Order: sequence, then C-alpha cells, then structure tokens
Amino acid sequence: MALLAGGTGNPFFTTDTAAALRAAELGAGLMLKATKVDGVYSADPARDPQARRYERLSYDEVLARGLGVMDLSAVVLCRDHGIRVRVFNVFEPGELVRAARGEAVGTLVDEGEER
Repeated sequence: MALLAGGTGNPFFTTDTAAALRAAELGAGLMLKATKVDGVYSADPARDPQARRYERLSYDEVLARGLGVMDLSAVVLCRDHGIRVRVFNVFEPGELVRAARGEAVGTLVDEGEER
C-alpha cells in the first residue's frame, strides 16, 4: 500500500485531480478521499437536514447528479482507470485506518449501482 499526499502546484489542477492522476499512474485500485463529512450526500448536509447519505454510487451517478464529491475531472479519471473512491470523514477518529483497511466507511464510488 502507498499513501500519497499533496497537490501538484499546477494551475487548473485541484488536489482531487492530482490524486486521481497519481492513482492512475500507479495503477491504484482505490483512492481515499478524506473530507469533513462522512460520505457523499444528495445535498449539503449542513444546509439541508433532508440530505441523504449514499453508501455506494457509480461514477456516472455522481456525474449525472452533479454531486460535489470532487471535481468532475477527478471523477472521470477515476472512472476511466477503474479506480474506486472511498469518501470518508478524516476528522472522525480511526476512520483513516478503517478506510485503509478496506472497511466500509463513508461512501464508495465505483462502477456499480447505489445500494
């Protein structure tokens, strides 16, 4: 397992796109997206109490619904290279370790349908 952190320092490339690019270059099967919420939601959970958290989404669902998981270039890179994305709350104690172990934390984005 390799753990990489940091941006590219290039304009027009977010840290998400940089991570997806490096994951593709390394042939990674999984990218961990550490964020401030515990997964991907149908809307901003801080603003919408009715927001629904997804356990699993396909890349195409993320793109079609315009979900703010990460920038669209990063989602497309992951989709095109078959890199699953695990979105989880980095501020929740132990979540990074659990995600790295492959445990079902947060939301999984892959080629499959929502479950």
